[in-house]
Amino acid sequence: MRRDVHRWFERRTYDGRDFSPVGLLARKAETISVVLPALNEAATVGRIVSAINRDLVVAVPLVDEIIVIDPGSVDETATEAAAAGAAVIAEEEILAGYGRIAGKGEALWKSLYAASGDIVVFIDADLEDFDAQVVTGLLGPLLTDAEVSYVKASYDRPLLGGLLPGGGGRVTELVARPLLNMYWPHLAGLIQPLAGEFAGRRALLERLPFVSGYGVEFAHLVDVFSVAGADAIAQVEVGRKIHRHQSDEALGRMAAEIIQTAWSRLGVHSPVPGQTLTQFRRCDGGLEPHTHSVAVHERAPMITIAEYAARRTSRRRRAVEDHPSPTA
Repeated sequence: MRRDVHRWFERRTYDGRDFSPVGLLARKAETISVVLPALNEAATVGRIVSAINRDLVVAVPLVDEIIVIDPGSVDETATEAAAAGAAVIAEEEILAGYGRIAGKGEALWKSLYAASGDIVVFIDADLEDFDAQVVTGLLGPLLTDAEVSYVKASYDRPLLGGLLPGGGGRVTELVARPLLNMYWPHLAGLIQPLAGEFAGRRALLERLPFVSGYGVEFAHLVDVFSVAGADAIAQVEVGRKIHRHQSDEALGRMAAEIIQTAWSRLGVHSPVPGQTLTQFRRCDGGLEPHTHSVAVHERAPMITIAEYAARRTSRRRRAVEDHPSPTA
């Protein structure tokens, strides 16, 4: 590891167990939103929302709102999330005039408009062994160090019945980590660069473009580094992450989107590279090709959206009216 990366690692790697809800509440000076993008996650989303609501809203009022962004679930995701205490918002209802781009990044981008917090925490909705300590851990560096603006979770992942300590998923190890080490070596100290659990200050998040698909987490790291530098990024150990594993075919499509995202940041391709991926499946008659779109689209930074700017101005005005500054 390079010396500068090692220094960053030592300075900006935290242990989530060092932060408690009560301790962070005493340091809290900003509003906090927790956002879960959830597409057909009825089996898990209710338990996640319940844990956050119980531990970080009711027991200790650290979190101000829990929002589930539903891109169009056909199961009971919305019902389960609402019953557990979340505000559920259909993705299509947010900034409807801008249409819809398929992919996780779209839900994250639109959540910035829907959420009101000065700090926004993002949690994947498919976690099977969730503990609200994940949220507390992500908030820790943001509430205790003003220089930190973006925090990623790091964790161990059970794989094939065992744990791979410190290891990322297959796409992380085969695609994302090599790309970061080759082209953005300042970010080589990140343990889980593609973690779906992360948090950031709105003042930073609203300045970032959002990639529509699975490249969104990769793009965020590169863009945060470009805008704010490596020292604005931190990572927090939060234990382990249990969720369903994707098929190799699905991971191949994720990898293609991440590669395209990296190329876009490097300016490698002009014109745009091929945006489809052909994969093969064996069937009774032999091999059957399946071609998928892996096109990557990008939303402009939210701060450039007129409706968002107006909404933020209105919220600031109400905040001043509700809490006027003392007069001399």
